[in-house]
Amino acid sequence: MPVVKYPRAVEPLWHEWDGKAQKCGLRHTVYAVNGDQYTGEWLDNLKHGKGTQIWKHTGAIYSGDWKFGKRDGYGSYSIPHPVTKEYKKVYTGWWKNDKKCGYGTMFYPSGECYEGEWSGGLRSGWGRMCYGDGSVYEGQWLAGQPGGQGMLCLSNENRYEGGWKDGKKHGPGRFFYLDKGQLLEGIWVADIPKCGIMIDFGRDEAPAPTQYPIPKIELADPDAVLAEAQVMFDDNQN
Repeated sequence: MPVVKYPRAVEPLWHEWDGKAQKCGLRHTVYAVNGDQYTGEWLDNLKHGKGTQIWKHTGAIYSGDWKFGKRDGYGSYSIPHPVTKEYKKVYTGWWKNDKKCGYGTMFYPSGECYEGEWSGGLRSGWGRMCYGDGSVYEGQWLAGQPGGQGMLCLSNENRYEGGWKDGKKHGPGRFFYLDKGQLLEGIWVADIPKCGIMIDFGRDEAPAPTQYPIPKIELADPDAVLAEAQVMFDDNQN
């Protein structure tokens, strides 16, 4: 019976080339078609582990943790100065799915600084923001703006303590006018005090007190007045 011999199957060359091109483990600098470069660890052809990415178009640098091709873990992001080309740190902290998430510090071009919690690339949770005018907000954030309970200290040491919504004073709160020696306790709506009680507070130590003290008015129960205002505020919100 005749024996038929078939030619041995030969693996195409592109299979071998593709296997060599697969990036896995620690590699030296790899350049993308657009000029971006990455130095670090890989897994299944994706940036994974520790690595540094440099974007050619902006010159920005990220150095830190990666997970399946995205910034994930702890890392820092810096950009070069447009004139001096010296690198300035923009963000240092935690990332998830290529966005700021967790605890981190952000440095803004205007000199302002935020330190606190992030979610989905936005300030969310507890945080402290130092503004360019010298004022400082410390408290809760929601979707990138003060939201919840927080305290705003102005550069002249006056301060507000209370509720916030969409970046504005909202709800029950107290405003300390330490420069005049007065205290306003009441209800705010969209940054505007709608009702409340103003009393003298530390007037003797105030640097610029009012000419006359606030006359004392006998109220049946100041707490009851504020409680009633709170009920009206809650009804309006609903």
